[in-house]
Amino acid sequence: MRTIVDIPEEQIQALKILGEIENTSRAELVRRAVAEYLASRQPDEASDSAFGIWRERGQDGLEYQESVRREWDR
Repeated sequence: MRTIVDIPEEQIQALKILGEIENTSRAELVRRAVAEYLASRQPDEASDSAFGIWRERGQDGLEYQESVRREWDR
């Protein structure tokens, strides 16, 4: 898919130099940069692993937290 993106001249020149060094097209460098950016922003699979953990407990999580903290005062 083609798209139009405005890139500052300094970045264009930096891509040109890097492309010459790596013998790679500017388009390929941009594709790699976008891929790296997106990969670094993907949610961690483990981040949702605790979602809904209290569902089966029959106790509100906040109530549990408050009861545990009351134990500290003893």
